[in-house]
Amino acid sequence: MKRNALFISLIVLLAMTTLLPASLVYADGHCEFADETITIGGLAPLSAPGAVAGGVAMDWAFNQAADDINADCGVEIDGVNYQIDVVTGDSEGSPERGQAVTERLIQEDEVDAMVGVYHSAVGLATMGMLEANQIPTVFSEPWNDNVSANGIREFDGAPPRFEDGIDHIFRISPASSMVGSVVVDWLLSLGVDDVVLIVENTDYGQPAAADEAARFEAAGATVSKIDVELGTEDFVPILSRIQARAEAPDVIRILVTGETSFNLTQQMSELGIAPTEDTICVTNQFAFQSDQYWATVPDGNYCAFNRVGIIPSLFSDAAVELNAKYEEAWGDIIPSFAMASYDAVYILADAMERAGSSSDAAAIVGAIEATDLELSQGRYYFDYGAHNPDLPEDTPAFMWHQWPDPIVTVMQYYEQGQSGLEAAVVYPEVYQTHGTSYIVPGTSP
Repeated sequence: MKRNALFISLIVLLAMTTLLPASLVYADGHCEFADETITIGGLAPLSAPGAVAGGVAMDWAFNQAADDINADCGVEIDGVNYQIDVVTGDSEGSPERGQAVTERLIQEDEVDAMVGVYHSAVGLATMGMLEANQIPTVFSEPWNDNVSANGIREFDGAPPRFEDGIDHIFRISPASSMVGSVVVDWLLSLGVDDVVLIVENTDYGQPAAADEAARFEAAGATVSKIDVELGTEDFVPILSRIQARAEAPDVIRILVTGETSFNLTQQMSELGIAPTEDTICVTNQFAFQSDQYWATVPDGNYCAFNRVGIIPSLFSDAAVELNAKYEEAWGDIIPSFAMASYDAVYILADAMERAGSSSDAAAIVGAIEATDLELSQGRYYFDYGAHNPDLPEDTPAFMWHQWPDPIVTVMQYYEQGQSGLEAAVVYPEVYQTHGTSYIVPGTSP
C-alpha cells in the first residue's frame, strides 16, 4: 500500500509540475520564440499494469529536457527560435494501448518526432506505425534485439528490412544481447554451472532468456527456466519449487521488470532462497533505485543487479547536474532510463537544428545518423544507417541505428539500506569500484 501511495503521489506531483504556465518558466524574457512550437511525442507507462515508476521517471525526463532546451532559447532554425513541447501518452505497458496512443499522438497532436517506450512489446508494436508516418524516433529503453534490427517494419517473428530507404527508428538503450552477454560472462567467471532463470512472459523477457540460456549452455552450464506474468503478487508456489530441489542452484537470475520484480525479489529473499552463500541473486536494473528497492525489498541485501547506463563514479558534470535535479524532484537517484529519455529529446533537438527543419523527416533522420553529441550518458553516435549501410557479417543486425556504447555493468549491495550510488560495481573489471568480482553474503569488500 505504501508503494502504491508513493506512485500515486509521484504522478499527481508530475501532473502539477507539467501544468505550470510557460510564463513561469521564461519569466526573464531573454528568449524570443516563434508562435509555432515543435511538438515531440513521448510514450511511457504511466498506469498499471505498466511499470509506473519507470514511466513517471521517463516523463519527468522528457519534460526536464524540454525545459532546459527552452531555457537556452529552444531550437534555432533559420535564425528563428522554437520552443519544444512534449506530449506524453500512457502506454500502460500494453502493445495495443501503445498503438492507440501513438496513433493519437500522430493524428491529433501532430507530433514532429517521438521519444520513449519502456516496454519492448510496446516498441515492437508501434514501430510500423511510426515508420509508415515517417516520424523520426529515438527509443530510450526497450531492449528486444529486434527493435533496431536493420530497419524493422513490424514484428511478426521475421521482421523485414526496409528496401526503399529511410528507417526512422533509432535506439540509445542497449539490445538485450548487449546486456545478457555482460551478466552471463560475469556469472561464468564466478564458476556457476546450475542456473535458474525466472522470466516474464513478454517480448523483453522471453528473447532475453533465450539469449542468456544459449550463452550459459554453450559454456556447459545447466539452465532451468520458470515463466511468470507481469502483475503477479504471490510467487510462493514458484519459489517453493526451487526450495524443493535436492541442491540449491548456483544463481537465480530474475528477468522480470518493474514493480513485479520487487515482489519476486523480496519473497525470494524472505524465504531464504537467495542471496545465500550457495545461491547468487541477480535482479534487474530497477534495484538501483535504492529508496524504492529497500522500501519493498528489505531482505534484499547482497543481491546483484545489472546496471545499464553510465555508473555514478563516471558521472560527467552534466550527469551530476541532472541527477541533482531528479533528486530534488523525487528524492531518489536518477535511473538510467530517465537519463536516456532526457538525452533522447536533446538528440532530436540537435538533429533538427542541424537539419534546419522540424518537419523534414528525411533531413532529420540524416542528421541523427550524423550525431556526435556529449550528453548525460556519454558521447552519442550511430555507426550504421543510410550513411553506412553495409553491416559486416560478424556485426549483429540490431546495430542498425543502435548507439554502440551504452555502459553495462553488474552492481551489488553489501549494506542494508545502501544508496545505489554507493553499491559496488563488481563487473566488468575495468569498472570495479571495490576490488572484487563478488561480495559473499555476510562479508564486506
